[in-house]
Amino acid sequence: MKILLFCENKYAVDIVRPLQDEANHQGDHEVLWYVHKKKIPEFPLRNEVRWTNSIQETYDFHPDAVFAPGNIVPYYLSGVKCSIFHGYAAEKRDQFRIRNYFDIYMTQGPYFTLEFLKLQQKYSDFEVVETGWTRQDWTARHRHDFDEERRNLLWTNGCDNIVLYAPTFSPKLSSLPKIKDDLIRLITERDVLLLIKLHPLTQQVWVDEYKQLAENYSNVIFEDDYAITKYMLMADVMISDTSSTIYEMLLLDKPVITLDTVSQNPYWKNINDPSLLISAYDEVFSNKELTEKRQWIINNYDPYTDGCCAERMLTAVSDYIKRHGVPEKRKLNLWRKYVSIKTFGRVR
Repeated sequence: MKILLFCENKYAVDIVRPLQDEANHQGDHEVLWYVHKKKIPEFPLRNEVRWTNSIQETYDFHPDAVFAPGNIVPYYLSGVKCSIFHGYAAEKRDQFRIRNYFDIYMTQGPYFTLEFLKLQQKYSDFEVVETGWTRQDWTARHRHDFDEERRNLLWTNGCDNIVLYAPTFSPKLSSLPKIKDDLIRLITERDVLLLIKLHPLTQQVWVDEYKQLAENYSNVIFEDDYAITKYMLMADVMISDTSSTIYEMLLLDKPVITLDTVSQNPYWKNINDPSLLISAYDEVFSNKELTEKRQWIINNYDPYTDGCCAERMLTAVSDYIKRHGVPEKRKLNLWRKYVSIKTFGRVR
């Protein structure tokens, strides 16, 4: 099978990478990565995989299957177009928005499957398959790889816990403008090491400000890496706002604190006043109600911790092709076609 891994944004890289690993393991697939040059000027795997930033070359590859964590994939590409999602944030309005670009929605767990089955009844032009989310494959295989690095960081900095600050990039939702002073209080009043991991789309002014914070304090580290999973595995608690990475932390059965989340019924500790950050930190490790809520998320959002999500995705595509063949292109209305061409360009 000819597989296209479609990366419009930098965060997509470690979401689709398990599919490359599974294709290599199975051994009978040809894989090409499309990397959107405007949003990923420096592709971190450029020396490890076959890739292109030419949409014409991507079209000429003539894939049998296209896997995309984003919202759009060019309708004119051949192949079964598979949405594999870029996170778990059910409260964000676009999580369940159907844009008609996909033949299959590969859902993370029962909660999402139920919602998309309802949408399938309404639209009737796509299938829904529950596979789990690919980034969990990497987590399953590397869960304890960083234990020694974590111990060394704590010992070197004389700290008890690692706190990961991972806010969203959206100016309307981000805690970046409001929380810095109280993060400083936390690192000075508690024995914690603060890891700062900003979203790749964060405005440069905030990147610069929080890099400066790390330079000013020895127990603050600014992580300028495209992937976040490693730091979630190392951390004891996450501080955020409305980032979809919240759910990934909960799936590790680790506590989360948010500031002004838009979620109406959060399954974690939310505060609306940043001055409450330290008291929230002191509470979350022993709060039994929060522990029970995390377990609900694990059971319903993504219970697939077996490291086989990518395998299930490839199986689902093979099954689709056996039943329907390989689509030459996706039928869309004129507006969706225009958006697709405007975003990625035309082909010959």
